[in-house]
Amino acid sequence: MEVTGRVKVINPVQQISATFKKREIVVTTEEQYPQHIMIEFTQDKTDLLNNYNPGEQVKVSINLRGREWVNPQGETKYFNSIQGWRIEKVQAEAPLNQVPPMPAADAFEPATNFNEEEHDDLPF
Repeated sequence: MEVTGRVKVINPVQQISATFKKREIVVTTEEQYPQHIMIEFTQDKTDLLNNYNPGEQVKVSINLRGREWVNPQGETKYFNSIQGWRIEKVQAEAPLNQVPPMPAADAFEPATNFNEEEHDDLPF
C-alpha cells in the first residue's frame, strides 16, 4: 500500500528500549478532505527519513499492523499502526495548460513519396 502527499512533520528518532527505536512522519494527503497520516519507521528504516523535509511531496510504501492486548482487568483491546518501509520524492506534475516541448525537426523522417497532385479525401 502507498500514501502520497506532502510532508507535514518529521519527528526525531525515539529510542523506545535498548533494542528498539522508531521515527514518525506525518504526511498530509492532497484530496478534497486532506488527511494527516502518521507513519512510523522502525529500527534501521528510521534513517530513510534523513533526506526529507517538511513541504516535500512524497510517496510512502506502508504496511498496516494490528495487535491484540489484554489489560489487567481482562478486557481485550486492539491497536493499529501504519509502518513505513520505503519513501521517495514525487516530482511535481506539469500544469495541464503547459504545452510539452516540440521535438526537434530532425526527429521526423521527411516524406519521400509525397505528390501534390494526388487527391486526398480530407475535408479541409
